[in-house]
Amino acid sequence: MTTIRLHNTRTRRKEVFEPIDPGNVRMYVCGPTVYDRAHIGNARPVVVFDVLYRLLRHVYGGDHVTYVRNFTDVDDKINARAAQSGRAIGEITAQTTQWYLDDMGALGALEPDAMPRATQYIPQMVAMIEDLMAKGFAYEGDGHVLFRVREYAGYGALSGRSVDDMIAGARVEVAPYKEDPMDFVLWKPSGDDVPGWDSPWGRGRPGWHIECSAMSYELLGASFDIHGGGNDLMFPHHENEIAQSCCAHPEGEFARYWMHNEMLQVEGRKMSKSLGNFFTVRDLLEQGVPGEVIRFVFLSTHYGKPMDWTAKKAGEAEATLRKWRTLGAGVEPARRVPAAVVAALADDLNTAGAIAELHRLAGAGDGAGLKAGAALLGLLTEEMGDWARGVDLSPYEAALAGAREAAMVSKDFAEVDRLKAALVAAGVEVRMSKAGVELLPAAGFDAVKLEGVL
Repeated sequence: MTTIRLHNTRTRRKEVFEPIDPGNVRMYVCGPTVYDRAHIGNARPVVVFDVLYRLLRHVYGGDHVTYVRNFTDVDDKINARAAQSGRAIGEITAQTTQWYLDDMGALGALEPDAMPRATQYIPQMVAMIEDLMAKGFAYEGDGHVLFRVREYAGYGALSGRSVDDMIAGARVEVAPYKEDPMDFVLWKPSGDDVPGWDSPWGRGRPGWHIECSAMSYELLGASFDIHGGGNDLMFPHHENEIAQSCCAHPEGEFARYWMHNEMLQVEGRKMSKSLGNFFTVRDLLEQGVPGEVIRFVFLSTHYGKPMDWTAKKAGEAEATLRKWRTLGAGVEPARRVPAAVVAALADDLNTAGAIAELHRLAGAGDGAGLKAGAALLGLLTEEMGDWARGVDLSPYEAALAGAREAAMVSKDFAEVDRLKAALVAAGVEVRMSKAGVELLPAAGFDAVKLEGVL
């Protein structure tokens, strides 16, 4: 069996992945708060952990992997959006949840095995909070229930900071009902204008962090294999998840391996609406950037490194994918994924290394191996190929070759120049050599511009 090695944020080293139960490999990834379109930074962890999901299924079998990614559908941002727009909260969350699924599907992401909504697990959250209070890890204050951070000795181990350092370096909410500034909310009161549920502490709603702890416990148990997300969630979200989960269920170890992807920039700068470089996934799709191209650009950088989205990278990715799709046209994928592609992904999800291997396979003309290897990365699949379907260029190759052969005799290259100019204008890369003529769709290829050329 393939040995997978993953960088574990908790231990700060690359470790051999040894699942708790190889018959049921379990992974939890923090999902979106559904109040608006997902921006391209939100999409990076989706693509990263989709590839890990594919790798785990490849190694352990599709029936032996359980992938959970949640939706936060109760949150103050959602409440604010409803108040601002005058729309019902349920309408907003239902619509934006579907937007998210559609946009991530356009990037080739498989749907997880379970996609729980926070509002479906309120009773489980209340039960976990009651348990934490009974054990002395939580307390009530002014209608709120808070977790006593200093009661959990391991707090800060994931991010590598002490509680006192966190207080000094982070914005913490100071409130009269808190025993300690670092204590965080498990439950808070709700007025009539926001969602609320009955609880032992009155009508209220859960804090953000308790959601993932309750849902992961219900769906994956007290111990599971991998917990993933962006590195912006490491503190406080993931630290708080660990604290409350380990205190509520000391018989388990919560997540054994922690994986965090780095952040995304656009054209070398932090993405910001004020800088005019803020893009949602839907923005790019509507601008004509294919989902497969977005996915390729994401996977060209290792998940543990900052990623820079640029128009140049998107153009290069489109050209590469067109060439690969041309090479693989009509070719059945190899029955086995090339070992070098699997090895790259098994080495801490080295997608850039896997893509380098795909380039090698393409250069060797191995269309079958290329398609099999690319499929493990979610590339070159039939589902993702609509954007690249164009005309058969072989008639144009034959016409250009014939015109060149005739011109060599007549010394009149007007027809050669006409054909070549038309092909280039349509976004076709023209390669002419002693061996013959080769035409390849390049970035910006537009089959419509070839109409009437022959």
